[in-house]
Amino acid sequence: MEITEAYKSFFLAPIQGRYIALKHIMPLLKNNSKIELFKTGVSEKGKEIPVLKIGKGSKKVLAWSQMHGNESTTTKAVFDFLSCIDQKEVFQKEINTFIESYSVYLIPILNPDGAEAYTRENANGVDLNRDAKALTQKESKLLRELFTEIKPDLCLNLHDQRTIYGLETGNPATVSFLSPSANIDRTVTDARKIAMQHIVKMTHALQRFIPNQVGRYDDTFNDNCVGDSFTAARVPTILFEAGHYQNDYQRDKTREFIFYALLELFGITASKEENNSYKPYFTIPENKKNFRDIILRNVLLKNSKGPVSIAIQYEEELVEEKVELIPVIKEVGASINYIGHKEIDFQNEEILINSQQKAAIDEKVLTIHYKNTGNEINFQ
Repeated sequence: MEITEAYKSFFLAPIQGRYIALKHIMPLLKNNSKIELFKTGVSEKGKEIPVLKIGKGSKKVLAWSQMHGNESTTTKAVFDFLSCIDQKEVFQKEINTFIESYSVYLIPILNPDGAEAYTRENANGVDLNRDAKALTQKESKLLRELFTEIKPDLCLNLHDQRTIYGLETGNPATVSFLSPSANIDRTVTDARKIAMQHIVKMTHALQRFIPNQVGRYDDTFNDNCVGDSFTAARVPTILFEAGHYQNDYQRDKTREFIFYALLELFGITASKEENNSYKPYFTIPENKKNFRDIILRNVLLKNSKGPVSIAIQYEEELVEEKVELIPVIKEVGASINYIGHKEIDFQNEEILINSQQKAAIDEKVLTIHYKNTGNEINFQ
C-alpha cells in the first residue's frame, strides 16, 4: 500500500489544530499496546509529564516534543507514528524490526504548563531550550536526568518554526533540520556526522513529498540550548523544525511530513539507496527569514507619494481553547522584499484599513476596504 494512502488510517483525528495539551494526549496512551510508561515527571505547576518507552532494542533514543508549549505539530506527528507502530495491517516486518532494534524514550509534552496556556515558556516564564546549563526548572532537570540515566545513542529535539522561514527556492521551509554544534567553532564532530547522516536520509525521503521545501537551521553554538549541550556531550542530536506548508495554518499537513521523516529515520520505510555520507548535509539550503503571511502590493494610502506594500503577520491568540490568527501590520514601504504566503495586488487602488486612511505598524487588521469600488476584505 502506498504510504500516503496508509497514512489516512494512522492519522489520529482526536488531536488536530494548533492547541494540544495533556488532556488531549492522555486518553491516547491507554489505547496503544506498544507503549510502556517508563516514568512520570512533574512540571513547575505540578502537572504530570509522562515518559513513554517504545521497543526493547539496544539502540537507545531519547525524544521530546513541546519543549515550547505552543509548538505542537511534532506532538501530533509522534502520535501518528505511535498509531502506525500499533496497527496490524502494513509494514509489520519493518515494525517488528524496529521494536527489536530500538528502545525509544519519548516525552510527548515536556512543557505541559506552557502547552495548556499556549505559551513558548513554562509556568515561570523560562524558555526551557535556554535552560540546559543552569537547569533551574523541573522540566529541564527531568530531561537532564533522563539523558544521564538512559545514556542515549541518539536524541530527537522536536519543535515548530514560524511562518517567516523560507528557502532560497522561494518556497516555505516546511520541514527543517539541524545537527547542533558542539562548540563555538562548529566543529564537525563524530556525533554531528551521525546526526547529519540521519538528516541526509530523511531529507532525501521528504523530497518526494515536499521537493525544495526542506531546509537546514542555523548552527550557531549556544551551550544554553539543549541540543548543543547534548551534542557537546558527544551524543548525536537532531533538531526537527515543523514549518509552514501552503495554506496549512493548522499544521495538519506538516505533521504528515514529520511522520514520514520518523518512518524513514527508524527504517520503517527505508530508502533503497544507501548513502552513509554526511557531506550532502551541507547542500541542504539554509533557512532564511524571507516570508510574511500576507503582503498587500501596489496599495495607495492617503498622502502617500506613490504605491506602497504592506506586510502583515499573524499573531496567535488562544481563545476558548482554540488558536485564533490575528493579522497585524509589521511593515509599510515602497519596496518590501519578503514573499507573502498570500499576496494581494491592489493595482494602485486606494484602500482604507479598519476604515482609516493610514496603515499603522502593529495595528490589528479587521477590514480592508477598496475606496473606489466598495469591495471589502473582512478578517473578523
